[in-house]
Amino acid sequence: MLRLIYKDSYAFIASEIPAGSGAILELGSGPGFLKEHIPDLITSDVFPCSGVKLVLDAACLPFADDTLRAIVMTDVLQHLQNPRRFFREASRCVEVGGKVIMIEPWVSQWSTLIYSRFHHEPFCPEAAEWEFPAAGPLAGANGALPWILFSRDREQFEREFPQWRIERIAPDMPFSYLFSGGVSLRSLAPGGVFKFLRWIESKLQPWMESLAMFAAISLVKIGPRQVLPKSNPARLDYAVTTP
Repeated sequence: MLRLIYKDSYAFIASEIPAGSGAILELGSGPGFLKEHIPDLITSDVFPCSGVKLVLDAACLPFADDTLRAIVMTDVLQHLQNPRRFFREASRCVEVGGKVIMIEPWVSQWSTLIYSRFHHEPFCPEAAEWEFPAAGPLAGANGALPWILFSRDREQFEREFPQWRIERIAPDMPFSYLFSGGVSLRSLAPGGVFKFLRWIESKLQPWMESLAMFAAISLVKIGPRQVLPKSNPARLDYAVTTP
């Protein structure tokens, strides 16, 4: 079931890639298989892994200005101790019209209960700062960071990074990841029930603000002459994704 969940997430990421000839970089590739969906993907991680092309730090990307068509990631932003440094680097490397696309944990009443009581990584929606102490690769995290950046502190993010427009936030997946057991536990259900679970989740879309455990998020880099509309920090750009 976990592989089916990642396959679903990777299909979303691939569908969001903008047209063009620039390179596509994946951060935190690990043992993932996104390359099956994006053949020319440049895989990377913070330490050597089988099948990973580059070992790099997201805060210091080894790419020339305006050369990337997209930066993509799955469950990675929550581990970046200094997200400002990453977004400054992304602003430099990604071309106008390019994107940052991610699948990340999200804050809701349901996810706060699960992440804060049954998950081993920190989940702190109340954190005053975006940064958190470094604790080695994958050891430091704040699972609430994506929600903090793009919902709670959305106005601040848009002031600090006006070149990035939040194009889509699609909260989703309240149950299927739990039933998969995640990366560390045995699956609680066979893969054959995946489509049924996703069908149930699609019917629950109107209540995802209270139920979602993850969100599919895409940001697009805009040109200096483009004007951003004033945003409502409480607004979410809901975009339903169905299997």
